[in-house]
Amino acid sequence: MADTKRSIDIPAGDLSGLIARIFVAAGATGLDAHRVAQGLVKADLEGLSSHGVMLTDMYVERLRAGSLVSGQAARMVSDTGGAVVLDAGNAFGHVTADQAIDIAVERARRHGAGVVAVRHGFHFGAAAPYGRRAAEKDCIGIVMCNTRPLMPAPGGAERAVGNNPICIALPCDGPIPLVLDMATSEAAMGKIRMAEKAGRAIPGNWAVQNDGAPTTDPKAAIAGMLLPAAGPKGFGLAFMIDLMCGLLSGGAFGAGVKPLYGDAATPYDCSHLFIAIDVAHFCDPDWFRSQAAAAAERVRNGRRANGVERLFAPGELEWRNRQSAKGTVSIQAAVADKLIALAASLNISAAPLLAQISGGHSNAEA
Repeated sequence: MADTKRSIDIPAGDLSGLIARIFVAAGATGLDAHRVAQGLVKADLEGLSSHGVMLTDMYVERLRAGSLVSGQAARMVSDTGGAVVLDAGNAFGHVTADQAIDIAVERARRHGAGVVAVRHGFHFGAAAPYGRRAAEKDCIGIVMCNTRPLMPAPGGAERAVGNNPICIALPCDGPIPLVLDMATSEAAMGKIRMAEKAGRAIPGNWAVQNDGAPTTDPKAAIAGMLLPAAGPKGFGLAFMIDLMCGLLSGGAFGAGVKPLYGDAATPYDCSHLFIAIDVAHFCDPDWFRSQAAAAAERVRNGRRANGVERLFAPGELEWRNRQSAKGTVSIQAAVADKLIALAASLNISAAPLLAQISGGHSNAEA
């Protein structure tokens, strides 16, 4: 067993290869396994561990229970040119999200904007990669997704809406992407689950217990309710995202979206919305990218408050995390232990990970 007070360093390629083999052993196709494994590892490289390889065991449990399907693309339900509805059929979210944003960009090229709504979807990890995918093709990329209810309405004492994420990515000159990717809660549920696995307390403004009392206990937070970011503003944004995703797709919203960590045999059944806006239909893309880059530089070079070393434009911190990682992923020892046990249960060798542990490639956690 790995020391739970330490994190394990492992080359990204070794880790993604292990995760892909685990998925194949659990019933996924090789192509799906490779794409999803890379998506999870990239999230870890960017410091988004709540969307990284810690999700592997839950994905595998759903694969084996049949609520997550591999080897199929989303089916087109309707197509009116700039607006498309897809039925993901409970396939891997990483796979159908790639499909949806590519359709949105292609339609934006023709019509100025492309909107793709997806029903019967599954967790697609972080939203930013799909927004960036559009931005790299000179489109503004907007990505939304709903989740099961996790947050109360202001003053409420029951879960009313999910912490539904939104991403907006803009074409921008230079190597640093300009992308906002945020959950509408003060903190993502995945971060609380990471704290639970590591045995750490959470900040007191992240969640409340079932009775509405504040808590720093991640287990009580998971059983209780997340708090919306910025109070009623975050709640209102989450509520509108929920309805747009669910109603435009003809899919689930509100309590129709099931718990991600609930009954593994019951489909998650979330809804997604992908929007691409082709900049060339509005202005010169070169001018747009240069102005976006200049605006980001103004943020970075702005006057700093006392004690602040650096200012970041949206999306920059994740980019810097990826650069500084240099292709090496650090995962919590508790997550490494789960992956090793999962691999063993599927008769898969976890040699790359075990080698890092036995070789001492670990760091004390702050």
